[in-house]
Amino acid sequence: MAKQSKNLSLDPDAVKRGEQYSKLHNTNVSQLVNRFLSALPVGEEDENKFSPTVRRLIGIAPDGDAVQEYHEHLLEKHGR
Repeated sequence: MAKQSKNLSLDPDAVKRGEQYSKLHNTNVSQLVNRFLSALPVGEEDENKFSPTVRRLIGIAPDGDAVQEYHEHLLEKHGR
C-alpha cells in the first residue's frame, strides 16, 4: 500500500519524546505514529484483544472497578 502524507499538529514536548524514543529504538516518529494508529481498536473484536486495564487506558472501557475486572481477566486468561 502506498504511503499517505498527513500534516499533524503536535505538542512540542510530545515530538521531543517521540524523537528520543525513536533514537533509542532505531526507528522514526512516522513509524511510531503508524504503529500506534494501526493498533487502535476500531470494532468490538479489536476491543476484546486488550485487558480491562489497557482498554480503560485507551478510553474504550466503561467506568467500573478496574482492579476487580483485571483480576477476573487474569483468572480467565490463566485459570488460577
